[in-house]
Amino acid sequence: MPWSQGRYLTIFQNTKGVTALDKTNTALVLIDVQKESEFGIEGVNTVVNNTEKLIAECRKMGIPIIYTRHINREDKIGLSNEEPLTEEDKPVFYNNGTDAVEIKDQIKPEKDDIIIDKYRWSSFYDTSLDLMLRNMGIKHLIMGGFVTDGCLMTSVFDAYFRDYQVNLVKDICGATNEGAHMASIMIMANWVYDLAIFDTSEMIRKLNGESYANWEATYPDQLQFTPEIMRQMFHGLNR
Repeated sequence: MPWSQGRYLTIFQNTKGVTALDKTNTALVLIDVQKESEFGIEGVNTVVNNTEKLIAECRKMGIPIIYTRHINREDKIGLSNEEPLTEEDKPVFYNNGTDAVEIKDQIKPEKDDIIIDKYRWSSFYDTSLDLMLRNMGIKHLIMGGFVTDGCLMTSVFDAYFRDYQVNLVKDICGATNEGAHMASIMIMANWVYDLAIFDTSEMIRKLNGESYANWEATYPDQLQFTPEIMRQMFHGLNR
């Protein structure tokens, strides 16, 4: 169906398949699942529980696990423009003088996992992430983390710009409010042309070569969402 004719006619392209990801060129990339608590991210416990399940499955299959950590130096060197500061003139968020920068204990890295520290939202900006992925021959990324509308979304777009195929697991993502979370996932769905969207259970099924359900776009800007129907469209993804 030509894009110009079909963009308003199809709401969802849910797919069902039995093809497993090639485990030899796939990595799990977890964005900033840290102890930082000042954001007030919704549903953190559910996200971390789902992430723990997915990590366990990837470990069992030998899929590399990469964690990113957002860092704001306590001495303010390298801070983003207008980064919020406390009354003591220190970063409010991700202060490296506190344990806010550490990965949550429930999913903490193991000895052979890769940790990428970053100083801007995108995990690819001025980091070694792309170098590490290419050195391992990675082509497919399983991604999730915090916050959906900030560091996660910019990292997904930058992964796409570097020709990685991204599998976004939407229930291991979180934002400070439902609207931002839903809108950012649907924006990624509209403009990352080869994005595949999963829930944790369906991604695990795909990893095991079982039948699974997910969502993939058939043309750009496919999800014509409005405030009135956003929630309905979001909950229709990969069902």
